[in-house]
Amino acid sequence: MADKEVVGVVGTGRMGLAIVKHLIKHGHSVIGQDIDAKALDAAKAAGAQTVKTPAEVGKASRFVIVAVGYDDEATAVMLNKGGLLETMGAGSVISVSSTCTPDHVKMLAERAREKGVDVLDAPICRGQMAADTGTMLTLCGGTADVFKRAEPILRTFSSDIKHLGDVGAGQFGKALNNFLLWVNGVALIEAGRLSEANGMDLVKLRDALLISSGASDALKNWENVSFTWALKDMQIVIKMADKAGLSLPIAGAIKELVKEGRRIKNSNPPDWTGRKSR
Repeated sequence: MADKEVVGVVGTGRMGLAIVKHLIKHGHSVIGQDIDAKALDAAKAAGAQTVKTPAEVGKASRFVIVAVGYDDEATAVMLNKGGLLETMGAGSVISVSSTCTPDHVKMLAERAREKGVDVLDAPICRGQMAADTGTMLTLCGGTADVFKRAEPILRTFSSDIKHLGDVGAGQFGKALNNFLLWVNGVALIEAGRLSEANGMDLVKLRDALLISSGASDALKNWENVSFTWALKDMQIVIKMADKAGLSLPIAGAIKELVKEGRRIKNSNPPDWTGRKSR
């Protein structure tokens, strides 16, 4: 275990804490940081050393996973006063597991490069259950050398890792993954409502659809499909489309529909899994 790299984790919330636990399970020493005291206490209870600022994480580790939310949060922990780039030395790596726009993570990589620090664009997919079981998919963008260095660390919490290209490619892949997830999520609400209105047994119908062309991961894992961050995800897709000058009417419609989708999923969603009758 002594040859295992010390890994920093900035953002020890729901997903970050799962990452912390898997790293420790695989023999890594972990230094965690979060602005939420409860999240930090949870990381400490899991066996991580905890500090107050990202700069302290960067000073003590040469590989740091940024597991905060979106663009603004990733910027804050990397570039703001007390951020990672105040202390991280040349040759260090920051793995950005946050969900950012491709252009934003490219900007962060440029700023890091000024200090000799490499960025791996490495957002994670498959949600909370996969985080708990260590079966996440990590989509990576970065140089081959940085990817090679990061892969053994990412393997501690990811059953699948794909290197899609340079910095920005990982975020692009995540955005498209989420776009297709919410296309399916919205369609399942509408299909479920139509089926219920016609007296269909949704559990039986689901079983049939899962072995046919109507199958989707969203249908398979319907109980775990949360629309909490769907609007943010679709805003990223639309921003990318606007920059490319593309008209994507389906994406635009899904961006609006996920607002109502969140309300329905949290109140009275179609009962695809028979949850209400249990």
